[in-house]
Amino acid sequence: MFAVADLGVADYWAFVAAVIVFLAIPGVGNLAIITSTSKGRIPGGLAATLGVIVADQVLMWLAVAGVAAILTSQPTLFGIVQYAGASYLAYLGGRMILARPGDAPVLDMQPRRYLQQAMLITLLNPKAIVFYMAFFPLFVDPARHQGLVTFGVMAATIALLTLLYCVALMSLVHLAAERVRGNPRLTLWLNRIAGTMLVGFSVKLALGK
Repeated sequence: MFAVADLGVADYWAFVAAVIVFLAIPGVGNLAIITSTSKGRIPGGLAATLGVIVADQVLMWLAVAGVAAILTSQPTLFGIVQYAGASYLAYLGGRMILARPGDAPVLDMQPRRYLQQAMLITLLNPKAIVFYMAFFPLFVDPARHQGLVTFGVMAATIALLTLLYCVALMSLVHLAAERVRGNPRLTLWLNRIAGTMLVGFSVKLALGK
């Protein structure tokens, strides 16, 4: 009987569970979805979700191609990527903290900007590259591995799980956002909290922790 293992994925359901756990860990990707949905409603959340999915796919295939190994073997190059990501997060977070009522939103209301920012936030996270480099070998069956087919199955699984998770998160955020949207003061403080979280992530990323 045909099974996913026939395509070279060892313990497929353990792989699915591991991806779900990875998605649920608080981080910049979750924050991008939350912020985009609260400001851009469903279109903004969907655009950010697409940005995260595209970035994850890019990172995954770069890891498959060996770029992750190059980064980790070249400390200088890895440091450049790391500090670029930290600087971008700190820039966004600082703008959100300093925003005043009536200021233009830090995240543009146009869905295409949400996509770009969510994608950049994910791509400029070198830890995600290292994660993919260490993650995929654990679930590849050397005896049944079929090259790009195996990685394609894993990539499609990650994309589908990311979509389902982000849509669920986006729905919850949208319901909550509708309740606070008419309260400018509460919105301002939530914006500052999100900005502080972004700055915190940037410091953690810069310190390599």
